[in-house]
Amino acid sequence: MDDSPQRAVQGLGSFPWYVGGTQVLGLACVVITGVWMGSYHGGYAWDGSGQEFNVHPLCMVLGLVFLYGDAILVYRVFRNESKRNVKILHAVLHLLALIISIVGIVAVFDFHNHNKIPNMYSLHSWCGMLTFVLFCVQWLMGLGFFLFPGMLMALRSWYLPLHVFFGLAMLAMSLATCLLGISEKLFFSIQHTYSQFVPEGILGNMLGLLLVAFGILVGYVVTREDFRRPPHPEEEALSVHFKTLTEGGGSPTSP
Repeated sequence: MDDSPQRAVQGLGSFPWYVGGTQVLGLACVVITGVWMGSYHGGYAWDGSGQEFNVHPLCMVLGLVFLYGDAILVYRVFRNESKRNVKILHAVLHLLALIISIVGIVAVFDFHNHNKIPNMYSLHSWCGMLTFVLFCVQWLMGLGFFLFPGMLMALRSWYLPLHVFFGLAMLAMSLATCLLGISEKLFFSIQHTYSQFVPEGILGNMLGLLLVAFGILVGYVVTREDFRRPPHPEEEALSVHFKTLTEGGGSPTSP
């Protein structure tokens, strides 16, 4: 006798704990980044000083890590909501992540230009720009394929695995870029005392570990089969009917 449905229901009992864990880790990353830049580097401003640079890490962790991770999770968290509403929320969270990330990128370029520092010379900046460009492409492709009507079901079915894969891949890229940025910032700031386990170095290292833990937990929640959004009969019926109308063929119930 197949006990898969029973195992799935039992597995869902731990689901809120995993989701709660992602939120605790994500918020901790944002708070620690804010405290690090605020307490050790003078806070925030928009005047070309080092305080303007501090806007950059805070915005990137908030946008391309925390909000991006939450955008990935919405299909698991809102399991029983209308799929179109979840799609809209997914797109809105991505848009917020995009806007906040743009602020962070403008801040670091403005700081560099104001202080005559070259742009785009480090591995961190190359990885960050690649991640940002791919994020924009992914968001636009998602809007075109899944949110706006008129796209053929065959094309949606073809693109969906790519969208899911690159979504997780770009979260990994965001996290890797953050780790590079943390190391770069620590070496620039405390190069001669880093090896002495000074508080700023420990705080930066802890932030890196929390970012890794956040990415692992988000990836686990998204890929665990028990946590997948269950099929909704009315959505399946609409999908079959829409496919019949747009691609031709027999009745919706035909094989």
